[in-house]
Amino acid sequence: MTADRIPATRLSLPAGALAVGVLAWWAVVALLGIPAYLLPTPAAVAARLADRPGLYLRNAATTLRTILAGGLAGVLTGFGAAAVVVHSTFLRRALAPYLVTARVLPKIAVAPLLLVYLGTGAGTALAFVSLVAFFPTFVSSTAGLRETPDEYLDLLRSVEAGPVRTFLFVRVPSALPSVFAGLKQSAALAVVGAVVAEWVLTDEGLGYLVLVGAENVQTDAVLAAVAVLFAEGLAVYGAVAAVENRVSW
Repeated sequence: MTADRIPATRLSLPAGALAVGVLAWWAVVALLGIPAYLLPTPAAVAARLADRPGLYLRNAATTLRTILAGGLAGVLTGFGAAAVVVHSTFLRRALAPYLVTARVLPKIAVAPLLLVYLGTGAGTALAFVSLVAFFPTFVSSTAGLRETPDEYLDLLRSVEAGPVRTFLFVRVPSALPSVFAGLKQSAALAVVGAVVAEWVLTDEGLGYLVLVGAENVQTDAVLAAVAVLFAEGLAVYGAVAAVENRVSW
C-alpha cells in the first residue's frame, strides 16, 4: 500500500463504519416501530440540529473552550509534576500513595466539592477538567521519564552534561511514546470531564443541553447534542494523534 493511500484508508474505514451504524439505527427504528421519544430517526436528529444551529454552535464553542483550556492546564501540570517527581526519590515515595488514591477516586465525586468550595461557573468547570486530565499525563510521563536507557544517561554524564540538558535531550525524547499515550488519554477524559462539569457546575455547553433535553424527554435534542459532542471529541483526540504522528523519536 502506498503512503498516499494510507491516510485515505484510515479515514474511509471509520467513515464507512459510521455510515453503517447510522443506516442500522434507521432500520431498527423503522422495522421495530420504536416511538420517537425513545429513539428518534437520524433524520429527526439532523432536523433538530438544522432547526437551531446557533444554539448548538454556541454551546459547542463553550464546551470546546472548556476542553482545550482545562485539558491544556491539566497536561502541562501533569508533565511538570512528572518532571519534578522523576528527579526526586523522596517526593516519589512520599506522594505515591496519595497520587494512587487520587487517581482511582471517581472524579465525579469531586465535582460537588468544587461546587461547594469554588461555586458554579466556567472557572470551576476548568478546574474540574484540569483535574481529570492531570493524572493520565502525570502517570504516563513519569513512567516514560524513568525508563530512559542507562546507556544514554551514561553518555551524557561522560561529557559532563547538566541535568537540564540531560532532561531535554535524552529523557524527554525517549519518553515521548509514553507521554503521547498519556496525552491521548487526557484528551479523551477532558471531553468526559467537560460534560460532567456542565451537568453539575455550569448552565451552558453541550453537556448542559444533554441534561436539559433528558429532563424534558426530548430525545432528539439529547442525541443532537451528543452528535456534536462526538464530533468535537474526535477532533480533539485526532489533533493529539496528528501531532504524535508528526513527531519522530
